[in-house]
Amino acid sequence: MLHAVVMAGGSGTRFWPQSRKRTPKQLLKLAGERTMIQDTVGRSDWIGPERTWVVTNAIQADATREQLPALPAGNVLVEPCARNTAPCVGLAAVRLLHDDPDATMLVMPADHVIGPPEKFRAAVEAAEKLVAEAPERFVLFGVKPTFPSTGFGYIERAGAITGVPGAYDVAGFREKPDAATAEKYIATGKFYWNCGIFVWRADAILSALERYEPDMHARLRSLAGHVGRDDFDAKLAAAFPEMNSISIDYAVLERAGSVAVLEAPFDWDDVGSWHSLTRLLGTDGDGNTVDAAEFVGLDTTGCIVRDTTGRQLIATIGCDDLIIVHTEDATLVAKKGDENAIKKLINKIREAGHEGLL
Repeated sequence: MLHAVVMAGGSGTRFWPQSRKRTPKQLLKLAGERTMIQDTVGRSDWIGPERTWVVTNAIQADATREQLPALPAGNVLVEPCARNTAPCVGLAAVRLLHDDPDATMLVMPADHVIGPPEKFRAAVEAAEKLVAEAPERFVLFGVKPTFPSTGFGYIERAGAITGVPGAYDVAGFREKPDAATAEKYIATGKFYWNCGIFVWRADAILSALERYEPDMHARLRSLAGHVGRDDFDAKLAAAFPEMNSISIDYAVLERAGSVAVLEAPFDWDDVGSWHSLTRLLGTDGDGNTVDAAEFVGLDTTGCIVRDTTGRQLIATIGCDDLIIVHTEDATLVAKKGDENAIKKLINKIREAGHEGLL
């Protein structure tokens, strides 16, 4: 049967000061009335709460359960530490196979915006068909590029797979390119953005980990006999930190032979930074994206303005291309073109003794 697996352990540092260790971006309302993780689980609601699983960390586990009350408490799997996506996927596969030896996994990040839901479901069902026809096959969703992004990895398609429109064998993967290379990729019409959403059988991904990451697989296999027992958490705490910290892309997908890409029919945004709000919320007549109860700008253009308190007036004079984010206890003002420096800023804040604001 199909199971939804939501990867929700990220910190979302680029969304500071709203995103914090205990409330990272997947637990925030950034693009609607629901939080991002609620939207993610909601768009796969046909699968049902009993077969929906969330992998997160200990700091965020309680808040995750609170936001997803329909999920059984045991369906929130807690990683003892961060170990990238391959151990995350492996842990979920071990847990699923304990209940369902024929489990197929729909693996999704918790912090993407996708729509409309019916197109997403149709794509997942097409991916299920590809896996049913070839149980060893790993299916990725590829988003047709709309601009030469240097921030996404790319998937190159090979020949079409008969019987499923928009499905292709994968010719190869490309790292985040420079602008000129990205333009060349788009010109060929054979490249997709890798959006990090996958469909495969749980036993197939574990078999691949056994082949390509044997030490990780051995540690995962050692956990299988303890699922549902009182000592599982202790065994997980001992085994998980010893696993290689590596993405599932590097660990398996770039090494395996039977990998397919399905052209995504749905709209997709990875909501990777404050810039995403402009795409999601649009702009006013001055090119400002405003998500605040009260904003008054004089000679202000191209800014992103957000107030999380719902009661603060934000007023600006002569501001261009700034990010202004106000919360209860911290305010960020940054140049839009220097947004990656937020990570450096966080280190400075920590050095200044304000760990509690992170």
